[in-house]
Amino acid sequence: MKYLGWWPQPEESVPFGPALEHFVAWMRDERGLTPCTIEQWRYRALKFLCWCSDTDRNLATLQPQDIDAYFVNYGAKRWSRISAGGIAKMLRVFLRHAASTGACSPILAGSIPGNRRYALESLPYALSWEDVRRVVATASSDSEGDIRDRAILLLLAVLGLRRGEVASPRLDQIDLVAGLLPIWRLKRRQPQVHPLVPSVAEALRRYIHEVRPNVSHAEVFIRTQAPRFPIQATALYNIVTRRLRALGYRPLTLALMLCGTRAQRSCSPTG
Repeated sequence: MKYLGWWPQPEESVPFGPALEHFVAWMRDERGLTPCTIEQWRYRALKFLCWCSDTDRNLATLQPQDIDAYFVNYGAKRWSRISAGGIAKMLRVFLRHAASTGACSPILAGSIPGNRRYALESLPYALSWEDVRRVVATASSDSEGDIRDRAILLLLAVLGLRRGEVASPRLDQIDLVAGLLPIWRLKRRQPQVHPLVPSVAEALRRYIHEVRPNVSHAEVFIRTQAPRFPIQATALYNIVTRRLRALGYRPLTLALMLCGTRAQRSCSPTG
């Protein structure tokens, strides 16, 4: 009913909306960040602004001790140390930009310290290659969902792609004959070509030629339920989590590992 426009949706109330949308426009138009990064940083910035609104704090009068309270009262039970470091980095960028427009005090960004990071600290969070094979083996049936998910899991595990890099390729970018997959790299301003090993190439070929729905969208991976839109990068978390949970793994850490952290590269026998 939502898809057909028969279910009225209330407009989302965004606290300090102009500051947030100005930040999004800056990331998109001036920094040239990827849509995936923009979406994630907008989501994190919105969470912070909602917390400010819920606790009767005003962005214009925000003080460093208010930032401390956000991490202590809101984030302590929600984030790992590594996640807290990433959110601190995002907040520094957001508050620095907000200060440049006069939306908040210029001292806020500099009051957020970074947390200590240790070399190779992420390696213990990686799955062993045997465990990765068990996860991939859960997608072995002839159903559309399993055939699609098998191709997705192999791209994550064997090629070490991030979730946004798995969701973004289009049909005209994949060369199954030559076994090549170009992935656009924003910093290099050009594609990086990945060789498709036989197992990955076969999984993609089977999905594209046998079960992929005949839709007008050019993206490779399509939702298995209506509306038949291309999958979003965030949907890969749910795909991996569901299969990890079925095998008895703790899904939160391991799904994040498979869906976009550098630790995933230690899973592959070539990584």
